[in-house]
Amino acid sequence: MESLDKVVETIKSVKVQGAKEIAIYALKFLKEFCRKNGFQLKFEVAAMILERARPTAVVLYNCLELLMKKRSIKTIDALLKRLELSTEKIARNGSKLIRKNHKIMTHCHSGEAMAVITHSWKQGKNISVIATETEPLEQGIKTAKELAKEKIPVTLITDNAIEHFMKDADIVLVGSDSLRKEGTINKIGTSLLALSAKHHRKPFYVAANTLKLDKRKKFVIEERPSREVYKNIDGVRIRNPAFDVTSWKFVTSVITENGIKKPGQIVRMIK
Repeated sequence: MESLDKVVETIKSVKVQGAKEIAIYALKFLKEFCRKNGFQLKFEVAAMILERARPTAVVLYNCLELLMKKRSIKTIDALLKRLELSTEKIARNGSKLIRKNHKIMTHCHSGEAMAVITHSWKQGKNISVIATETEPLEQGIKTAKELAKEKIPVTLITDNAIEHFMKDADIVLVGSDSLRKEGTINKIGTSLLALSAKHHRKPFYVAANTLKLDKRKKFVIEERPSREVYKNIDGVRIRNPAFDVTSWKFVTSVITENGIKKPGQIVRMIK
């Protein structure tokens, strides 16, 4: 079994990407950890440390809240199964929005958005994808590589080229790390994608399971190390926020495991 420190380092370093994937990785660790240490003080400390590793992503927080109420391996297994099945349902629901020959623009790397795309491809819809590079960690390159592996036609573009290529897209499809009353929280640059989509009158869809509903009174936009952007420059402050907020007024629909929801429905579920 990996150590707690190692698991936290893996999460913080973005070796595990996406709010759902972080939760799955942490829950699998806790399953072995709690078999050895039980669900008392050591579990509570480990849960607190894991939650703080990537504070913006809410799925792990929500899972830990449920686990705190029902402390058992059975609960962990149920949460893991729920996360796995939710992705399959999102893929099926989201594919209803994808038409034959659609060109989809996406940002960063989202397991749920990828599931919708690959499911639609396997349905024979002959889709293609425009994937952003997603600076500074280039997470969109992972998306492009996975799509290419599935033989799905994909074009990789720089983040700065979003507006230039938006006219060629039929829809925009992204994931989410957190669904809040203020909007959807996702990888930095998502809000600019939404602005461009609105300008070009392109539908903007978010794929997210309901464990991403964020009822926390306060949340933190994680700021990552400046070295991810550039090495230190004397006299220059470098800031590197990992996420931004996209207002609900720019979102067409949210694809959940329970169906396709309008932004107003999501906000009511949060309250």
